[in-house]
Amino acid sequence: MAFEYRTWVEVSKRRIAENFRAIRDVLGPGVEIAGVVKADAYGHGAIEVSRILAAEGARWLAVSTVEEGVELRRAGIDTRLLVMADSLPSTRAALAEYDLTPVVHSFEDLRALDGFARSRGTRLRYHLKADTGMGRLGVAARAAGIASASGAASHLELEGLMSHLASAADYTTSQTECQIRTFADLCRDLSSVGIAPKLRHLASTHPIAYGRREAWFDMVRPGLGLYGYASPPAGPAPAKILHLQPALAWKAAVLATQEIPEGTPVGYGATFRARRPMRIAVVGAGYADGVLHQLSNRGHVVAAGTLVPIVGAVSMDLTTIDVTGCPSIQAGDAVTLLGSDGSASIDAAQIASLAGTIAYDVLCGIRSRVKRVYVP
Repeated sequence: MAFEYRTWVEVSKRRIAENFRAIRDVLGPGVEIAGVVKADAYGHGAIEVSRILAAEGARWLAVSTVEEGVELRRAGIDTRLLVMADSLPSTRAALAEYDLTPVVHSFEDLRALDGFARSRGTRLRYHLKADTGMGRLGVAARAAGIASASGAASHLELEGLMSHLASAADYTTSQTECQIRTFADLCRDLSSVGIAPKLRHLASTHPIAYGRREAWFDMVRPGLGLYGYASPPAGPAPAKILHLQPALAWKAAVLATQEIPEGTPVGYGATFRARRPMRIAVVGAGYADGVLHQLSNRGHVVAAGTLVPIVGAVSMDLTTIDVTGCPSIQAGDAVTLLGSDGSASIDAAQIASLAGTIAYDVLCGIRSRVKRVYVP
């Protein structure tokens, strides 16, 4: 069979929509959803995913940078767009021009943003990030300090208060409970001094999937869940209440097959030598496409409905697999690097476990030269 692309991903629009609905159904009507589409929607294609989510009724989407937000606006996405990690002075004009809502991480940035809005004769909405124990971005001030700083910003409107959980999937530590309590206390203390942001948000996918309702507040920010995954828990986790389906399958064409005798070295560094006469196939995807080099001699792909091993080092453009047990595989056939074929499958979480990384890394690591194909 001939294929148009050497390697490509197939993104199921239906599954992304169904994952969004599953999240919405678990949350109920009282909690807003900000679908996270940063990093090109975790490799799924931010523009197309944003269109799917907007069609499903999403009122908020979240990106990391102003540049990502501008790209969505230029593509016609008209939902609210929250910019979570960009406070560069050079991007402030685009915030106003493209109606992007910034997350402010410090009082210095708050004063600078207020000065910008004043110079433009406009008023901007923003969300303030509080550091509740992650030790990364966010203000560590108490309610009085936030009240003073936000009150002085006369050209800004404090629309939201947010924070970020550092160890949401780890039930062997009390860090998450401490962060939730710190955030709840801050919200209460702000309310007592007359500040009640419309949207308070803390949780991403895992607290939704495992029913940590005390972390949901007014809005949640699912990212990985939209694409069919929830980080596996560590320790004594509660029952999972959210069921998702991976939305992406990654495939590549077989470029050649050959029979090799026992003792033949395969790939760079001769890290694999055939232990018997075997049949190998060379697949048109390598680490420049996002196939993790750590999968050399330990990963698997699905060929002709069978899980087969990667042999030798993953190279920049090519990966070699053992197809001794798949006599039907020929040059021009497709193999599945991530996804299902027949009864065999491999997902991003399994690949991550083999490679010693996380599912986010696997999905976000699929490079731009891998063509995205959207299927119903």
